[in-house]
Amino acid sequence: MKGLDGLQGPIYVGTGCVFRRQALYGYDAPVKKRPPGKTCNCWPKWCCLCCGSRKNKKLKQKKEKKKSKNREASKQIHALENIEEGIEESTSEKSSETSQMKLEKKFGQSPVFIASTLLENGGVPRDASPASLLREAIQVISCGYEDKTEWGKEVGWIYGSVTEDILTGFKMHCHGWRSVYCIPKRPAFKGSAPINLSDRLHQVLRWALGSVEIFFSRHCPIWYGYGGGLKWLERFSYINSVVYPWTSIPLLVYCTLPAICLLTGKFIVPEISNYASIVFMALFISIAATGILEMQWGGVGIDDWWRNEQFWVIGGASAHLFALFQGLLKVLAGVSTNFTVTSKAADDGEFSELYLFKWTSLLIPPTTLLIMNIVGVVVGVSDAINNGYDSWGPLFGRLFFALWVIIHLYPFLKGLLGKQDRMPTIILVWSILLASILTLLWVRINPFVSKGGPVLELCGLNCD
Repeated sequence: MKGLDGLQGPIYVGTGCVFRRQALYGYDAPVKKRPPGKTCNCWPKWCCLCCGSRKNKKLKQKKEKKKSKNREASKQIHALENIEEGIEESTSEKSSETSQMKLEKKFGQSPVFIASTLLENGGVPRDASPASLLREAIQVISCGYEDKTEWGKEVGWIYGSVTEDILTGFKMHCHGWRSVYCIPKRPAFKGSAPINLSDRLHQVLRWALGSVEIFFSRHCPIWYGYGGGLKWLERFSYINSVVYPWTSIPLLVYCTLPAICLLTGKFIVPEISNYASIVFMALFISIAATGILEMQWGGVGIDDWWRNEQFWVIGGASAHLFALFQGLLKVLAGVSTNFTVTSKAADDGEFSELYLFKWTSLLIPPTTLLIMNIVGVVVGVSDAINNGYDSWGPLFGRLFFALWVIIHLYPFLKGLLGKQDRMPTIILVWSILLASILTLLWVRINPFVSKGGPVLELCGLNCD
């Protein structure tokens, strides 16, 4: 968010924001006047002597052309003046009627509210009585007031997604408005958030489903808003906020492959050369350096940063994946999902549920990945012990990736091994069953063995 402040401003994420009324009403942002160009006073004297004569000649030629055009236009204007005098009265009445109809179609049938939108600093007309204001307020807050208007389409909060806050901010930025990231020393806003893992995953599921809905809608930042006031780099930030649920697919593959490699004794790539090892280490170091810079710029400790990394893997393997399936079902089959407001902590007594695991189907995929990688590590180490020390070298690469997945899924391991508030038995049963099915299915398919041709176990990915 802080980095976006240098572009067109941070994205509206639903809380802690103050808006201009003109921005919510769907008006375009006022265009700033460009500063005047450099004059002769800004340049050195010798430059003025060289360029001054050329500029004067061009200015004289432009003035002569304008004078000739004005003479021709003045003749036509005098001939049309008598005709326009009779037309002006009728056109002014028609234009006022059409403008009033446009305002009513945009803001509704409340004349007092429409008049307040035209005021520069907002408010209500001075001649309005309290009784009339009360009647207008009751009319405006009624459920049917926004029917056949542009409320929810161009005015106010934009409908069409569970995450209407992102859509609303996106429309404002398309109109040329800027947002500012401000963090005063004294907190300007305070809010509550879910502290339980299950509730948090449901909240992330709702956010991810909203991003999927925006991705398949006409307001997708990939193809919407061109020619408006949205800057290109700001558009990329909105694209990132829409496509991030799709990263759950490669993330799920990356978390599954280490366990499969340990269980089958194979590896997904052939032997790595020294150059490839250097490239991998450079990439890993650059990721670590990026994390250090993020902690320094954001003022976040290493514990909070690591919890965020863990939850990114947990949410990507569960909530984001479920959001993709639900979004596709909603777009293709019209099956909608009903969400309830996420329960949030209201007092200190509810912090006792911080490490409590509640039943939800979102916990099954991460637990399955955790069990598969733990079993893979045990099988890989036992196989290396039985085959001798020569097999320990290739094992280290597979163990590194599997242990990296296990470390990220450590909160689930804590729930499995904890003495109190253990993970529900139904989650363990389904996770073990799913892990067994995937393992047996891989062994049954065995993609490293072919019926004819070269032996895939020997050549790996280099087979022709």
